[in-house]
Amino acid sequence: MATPLFGSNIKLLRQRRGRSQEEVAVALDVKRSSYSGYENGSAEPSFDLLVRMSEYFKVSIDKLLKDDLPALSESQIGILERGGDIDLSGRRLRVLATTVDSEDRENVELVPEKAKAGYALGYADPEYISILPTFRMPFLAKDRKYRTFQISGDSMPPVNDGSWVTGEYVQNWQTIRDGQPYIVVTKDDGIVFKVVYSQVKEKGTLVLCSTNPIYSPYEVQVANVLEIWKFVHFISAELPEPNLSRDELARSVVELRKEVGQLRMAMEQQGRLSF
Repeated sequence: MATPLFGSNIKLLRQRRGRSQEEVAVALDVKRSSYSGYENGSAEPSFDLLVRMSEYFKVSIDKLLKDDLPALSESQIGILERGGDIDLSGRRLRVLATTVDSEDRENVELVPEKAKAGYALGYADPEYISILPTFRMPFLAKDRKYRTFQISGDSMPPVNDGSWVTGEYVQNWQTIRDGQPYIVVTKDDGIVFKVVYSQVKEKGTLVLCSTNPIYSPYEVQVANVLEIWKFVHFISAELPEPNLSRDELARSVVELRKEVGQLRMAMEQQGRLSF
Protein backbone atom coordinates (compact mmCIF):
# COMPACT_ATOMS: atom_id res chain seq x y z
CA MET A 1 0.00 0.00 0.00
CA ALA A 2 2.78 2.43 0.90
CA THR A 3 4.88 3.94 -1.87
CA PRO A 4 8.60 4.87 -2.07
CA LEU A 5 7.59 8.51 -1.43
CA PHE A 6 5.59 7.76 1.70
CA GLY A 7 8.51 7.39 4.13
CA SER A 8 10.23 10.61 3.09
CA ASN A 9 6.90 12.45 3.17
CA ILE A 10 6.00 11.57 6.76
CA LYS A 11 9.59 12.18 7.85
CA LEU A 12 9.46 15.68 6.39
CA LEU A 13 6.10 16.46 7.99
CA ARG A 14 7.31 15.15 11.37
CA GLN A 15 10.46 17.26 11.23
CA ARG A 16 8.49 20.36 10.23
CA ARG A 17 6.48 19.94 13.43
CA GLY A 18 9.65 19.56 15.48
CA ARG A 19 8.55 16.12 16.75
CA SER A 20 10.65 13.06 17.49
CA GLN A 21 9.72 9.62 16.18
CA GLU A 22 8.78 8.65 19.75
CA GLU A 23 6.38 11.60 20.08
CA VAL A 24 4.64 10.86 16.80
CA ALA A 25 4.45 7.14 17.61
CA VAL A 26 2.72 7.93 20.90
CA ALA A 27 0.28 10.28 19.18
CA LEU A 28 -0.57 7.59 16.61
CA ASP A 29 -0.71 4.81 19.23
CA VAL A 30 2.01 2.67 17.63
CA LYS A 31 5.41 1.44 18.75
CA ARG A 32 8.36 3.69 18.09
CA SER A 33 10.14 0.88 16.20
CA SER A 34 7.08 0.42 13.98
CA TYR A 35 6.91 4.11 13.16
CA SER A 36 10.62 4.16 12.37
CA GLY A 37 9.97 1.34 9.89
CA TYR A 38 7.34 3.41 8.13
CA GLU A 39 9.79 6.26 7.63
CA ASN A 40 12.66 4.10 6.36
CA GLY A 41 10.40 1.97 4.15
CA SER A 42 10.90 -1.36 5.92
CA ALA A 43 7.27 -1.54 7.09
CA GLU A 44 3.85 -0.57 5.73
CA PRO A 45 1.02 0.95 7.78
CA SER A 46 -2.49 -0.43 7.78
CA PHE A 47 -5.27 1.55 6.17
CA ASP A 48 -6.60 2.58 9.57
CA LEU A 49 -3.18 3.90 10.52
CA LEU A 50 -2.92 5.76 7.21
CA VAL A 51 -6.16 7.52 8.08
CA ARG A 52 -4.79 8.50 11.50
CA MET A 53 -1.55 9.75 9.92
CA SER A 54 -3.52 11.83 7.44
CA GLU A 55 -5.51 13.39 10.29
CA TYR A 56 -2.38 13.94 12.40
CA PHE A 57 -0.32 15.62 9.66
CA LYS A 58 -3.41 17.28 8.12
CA VAL A 59 -2.46 16.06 4.65
CA SER A 60 -4.63 13.79 2.49
CA ILE A 61 -3.76 10.12 2.11
CA ASP A 62 -3.41 10.64 -1.62
CA LYS A 63 -0.77 13.33 -1.07
CA LEU A 64 1.07 11.22 1.51
CA LEU A 65 1.33 8.31 -0.91
CA LYS A 66 1.75 9.94 -4.31
CA ASP A 67 3.31 13.40 -4.03
CA ASP A 68 7.01 14.13 -3.51
CA LEU A 69 6.54 16.57 -0.65
CA PRO A 70 10.28 17.32 -0.12
CA ALA A 71 10.34 18.63 -3.70
CA LEU A 72 7.63 21.20 -2.99
CA SER A 73 8.26 24.76 -1.92
CA GLU A 74 7.74 25.95 1.64
CA SER A 75 4.62 27.79 0.54
CA GLN A 76 3.14 24.74 -1.18
CA ILE A 77 3.69 22.50 1.83
CA GLY A 78 2.12 25.17 4.01
CA ILE A 79 -0.99 25.11 1.82
CA LEU A 80 -1.30 21.36 2.35
CA GLU A 81 -0.79 21.62 6.10
CA ARG A 82 -3.53 24.24 6.33
CA GLY A 83 -5.98 21.82 4.78
CA GLY A 84 -5.60 22.99 1.19
CA ASP A 85 -5.75 19.62 -0.54
CA ILE A 86 -5.40 21.23 -3.92
CA ASP A 87 -3.99 20.56 -7.34
CA LEU A 88 -0.61 22.23 -6.96
CA SER A 89 0.32 21.47 -10.58
CA GLY A 90 -2.67 23.42 -11.92
CA ARG A 91 -3.44 20.65 -14.41
CA ARG A 92 -6.40 18.97 -12.72
CA LEU A 93 -9.55 18.71 -14.83
CA ARG A 94 -12.09 21.11 -13.39
CA VAL A 95 -15.78 20.39 -13.80
CA LEU A 96 -17.86 23.48 -14.55
CA ALA A 97 -21.57 23.93 -13.89
CA THR A 98 -23.08 25.34 -17.09
CA THR A 99 -26.30 25.76 -19.06
CA VAL A 100 -27.31 25.03 -22.68
CA ASP A 101 -30.09 26.26 -24.95
CA SER A 102 -32.86 24.23 -26.60
CA GLU A 103 -30.41 23.10 -29.29
CA ASP A 104 -27.86 21.91 -26.72
CA ARG A 105 -25.50 24.82 -27.38
CA GLU A 106 -23.54 26.41 -24.55
CA ASN A 107 -25.04 29.60 -23.19
CA VAL A 108 -23.05 32.62 -22.05
CA GLU A 109 -24.26 33.24 -18.50
CA LEU A 110 -24.35 36.76 -17.09
CA VAL A 111 -23.19 37.43 -13.53
CA PRO A 112 -24.50 40.93 -12.67
CA GLU A 113 -23.22 43.02 -9.79
CA LYS A 114 -26.08 41.95 -7.51
CA ALA A 115 -25.26 38.26 -8.08
CA LYS A 116 -21.50 38.55 -7.48
CA ALA A 117 -21.71 38.09 -3.72
CA GLY A 118 -23.36 34.69 -4.07
CA TYR A 119 -21.28 33.48 -6.99
CA ALA A 120 -18.34 32.29 -4.87
CA LEU A 121 -20.78 30.04 -3.00
CA GLY A 122 -22.95 28.91 -5.90
CA TYR A 123 -20.41 28.70 -8.74
CA ALA A 124 -20.43 24.88 -8.67
CA ASP A 125 -24.18 24.50 -8.04
CA PRO A 126 -26.12 23.76 -11.27
CA GLU A 127 -29.30 25.17 -9.72
CA TYR A 128 -27.62 28.49 -8.94
CA ILE A 129 -26.08 28.72 -12.41
CA SER A 130 -29.43 27.87 -14.02
CA ILE A 131 -31.08 31.02 -12.63
CA LEU A 132 -28.47 33.38 -14.10
CA PRO A 133 -29.57 35.31 -17.21
CA THR A 134 -28.10 33.96 -20.45
CA PHE A 135 -27.43 35.15 -23.98
CA ARG A 136 -25.44 34.16 -27.04
CA MET A 137 -22.69 35.86 -29.03
CA PRO A 138 -22.35 34.25 -32.47
CA PHE A 139 -18.75 35.42 -32.99
CA LEU A 140 -17.43 33.37 -30.05
CA ALA A 141 -15.90 29.92 -30.65
CA LYS A 142 -18.46 27.13 -30.33
CA ASP A 143 -16.06 24.66 -28.71
CA ARG A 144 -15.16 26.88 -25.73
CA LYS A 145 -17.00 27.98 -22.60
CA TYR A 146 -17.64 31.66 -21.89
CA ARG A 147 -19.20 33.63 -19.05
CA THR A 148 -19.74 37.38 -18.62
CA PHE A 149 -19.17 39.20 -15.33
CA GLN A 150 -20.06 42.76 -14.35
CA ILE A 151 -16.98 44.46 -12.99
CA SER A 152 -16.97 47.14 -10.29
CA GLY A 153 -14.30 49.64 -9.31
CA ASP A 154 -11.64 51.68 -11.09
CA SER A 155 -8.64 49.34 -10.82
CA MET A 156 -8.56 48.17 -14.46
CA PRO A 157 -8.81 51.11 -16.90
CA PRO A 158 -9.81 51.37 -19.69
CA VAL A 159 -12.46 48.94 -18.37
CA ASN A 160 -14.80 51.24 -16.46
CA ASP A 161 -16.89 50.59 -13.38
CA GLY A 162 -20.03 48.63 -14.32
CA SER A 163 -18.57 47.20 -17.54
CA TRP A 164 -19.37 43.64 -18.64
CA VAL A 165 -16.27 41.50 -19.11
CA THR A 166 -16.47 38.18 -20.96
CA GLY A 167 -14.00 35.43 -20.16
CA GLU A 168 -13.11 32.01 -21.56
CA TYR A 169 -12.99 29.24 -18.95
CA VAL A 170 -9.47 28.06 -18.05
CA GLN A 171 -9.29 24.40 -17.03
CA ASN A 172 -5.52 24.05 -16.91
CA TRP A 173 -3.97 26.85 -14.85
CA GLN A 174 -0.56 26.02 -16.32
CA THR A 175 -1.75 27.74 -19.52
CA ILE A 176 -1.99 31.14 -17.81
CA ARG A 177 0.07 33.69 -19.75
CA ASP A 178 1.92 36.18 -17.60
CA GLY A 179 0.88 39.77 -18.03
CA GLN A 180 -2.54 38.97 -19.51
CA PRO A 181 -5.92 39.95 -18.00
CA TYR A 182 -8.08 37.29 -16.33
CA ILE A 183 -11.24 37.12 -14.24
CA VAL A 184 -10.28 35.31 -11.03
CA VAL A 185 -12.92 33.96 -8.66
CA THR A 186 -11.59 33.55 -5.11
CA LYS A 187 -13.06 32.37 -1.83
CA ASP A 188 -12.15 35.56 0.05
CA ASP A 189 -12.36 38.37 -2.54
CA GLY A 190 -15.06 36.99 -4.81
CA ILE A 191 -14.80 38.06 -8.46
CA VAL A 192 -11.79 40.19 -9.41
CA PHE A 193 -10.55 41.32 -12.82
CA LYS A 194 -6.77 41.62 -12.88
CA VAL A 195 -3.58 41.20 -14.88
CA VAL A 196 -2.17 37.87 -13.70
CA TYR A 197 1.33 36.49 -13.22
CA SER A 198 1.59 32.80 -12.34
CA GLN A 199 3.78 31.49 -9.51
CA VAL A 200 1.91 28.17 -9.26
CA LYS A 201 5.02 26.04 -9.77
CA GLU A 202 7.34 28.07 -7.55
CA LYS A 203 5.12 29.24 -4.68
CA GLY A 204 1.60 27.95 -5.30
CA THR A 205 0.34 31.52 -5.82
CA LEU A 206 -0.92 33.96 -8.42
CA VAL A 207 0.14 37.61 -8.47
CA LEU A 208 -2.77 39.92 -9.30
CA CYS A 209 -2.02 43.38 -10.69
CA SER A 210 -4.17 46.38 -11.63
CA THR A 211 -3.68 48.64 -14.63
CA ASN A 212 -4.41 51.57 -12.33
CA PRO A 213 -1.03 52.31 -10.66
CA ILE A 214 -2.59 53.45 -7.38
CA TYR A 215 -3.46 49.83 -6.58
CA SER A 216 -0.58 47.61 -5.45
CA PRO A 217 -0.12 44.04 -6.74
CA TYR A 218 -0.96 41.23 -4.33
CA GLU A 219 -0.66 37.45 -4.12
CA VAL A 220 -3.40 34.87 -3.71
CA GLN A 221 -2.86 31.23 -2.81
CA VAL A 222 -4.17 28.82 -5.44
CA ALA A 223 -5.99 27.10 -2.57
CA ASN A 224 -8.12 30.24 -2.43
CA VAL A 225 -8.87 30.26 -6.18
CA LEU A 226 -12.15 28.74 -7.41
CA GLU A 227 -12.22 29.64 -11.11
CA ILE A 228 -10.13 31.47 -13.71
CA TRP A 229 -11.50 33.00 -16.92
CA LYS A 230 -9.27 34.40 -19.68
CA PHE A 231 -10.30 37.90 -20.86
CA VAL A 232 -11.99 37.95 -24.27
CA HIS A 233 -13.67 41.36 -24.54
CA PHE A 234 -15.68 43.89 -22.59
CA ILE A 235 -18.84 45.93 -23.14
CA SER A 236 -19.15 49.40 -21.62
CA ALA A 237 -21.68 52.21 -21.74
CA GLU A 238 -18.83 54.74 -21.43
CA LEU A 239 -16.04 55.70 -23.80
CA PRO A 240 -12.53 55.07 -22.42
CA GLU A 241 -10.68 58.13 -21.17
CA PRO A 242 -8.53 59.70 -23.92
CA ASN A 243 -4.81 59.20 -23.88
CA LEU A 244 -3.88 62.68 -22.64
CA SER A 245 -0.17 62.35 -23.29
CA ARG A 246 -0.78 61.39 -26.91
CA ASP A 247 -3.32 64.20 -27.38
CA GLU A 248 -0.93 66.72 -25.85
CA LEU A 249 1.83 65.53 -28.17
CA ALA A 250 -0.46 65.95 -31.18
CA ARG A 251 -1.38 69.48 -30.09
CA SER A 252 2.30 70.32 -29.62
CA VAL A 253 3.10 69.16 -33.14
CA VAL A 254 0.26 71.30 -34.56
CA GLU A 255 1.49 74.35 -32.63
CA LEU A 256 5.06 73.74 -33.74
CA ARG A 257 4.03 73.51 -37.38
CA LYS A 258 2.04 76.75 -37.01
CA GLU A 259 5.04 78.54 -35.49
CA VAL A 260 7.39 77.27 -38.20
CA GLY A 261 4.94 78.46 -40.85
CA GLN A 262 4.69 81.88 -39.26
CA LEU A 263 8.47 82.15 -39.00
CA ARG A 264 8.89 81.18 -42.64
CA MET A 265 6.35 83.81 -43.74
CA ALA A 266 8.10 86.45 -41.65
CA MET A 267 11.48 85.59 -43.23
CA GLU A 268 10.05 85.68 -46.74
CA GLN A 269 8.40 89.04 -46.04
CA GLN A 270 11.66 90.42 -44.62
CA GLY A 271 13.53 89.21 -47.71
CA ARG A 272 11.13 91.05 -50.02
CA LEU A 273 11.45 94.27 -48.03
CA SER A 274 15.26 94.18 -48.21
CA PHE A 275 15.09 94.67 -51.96
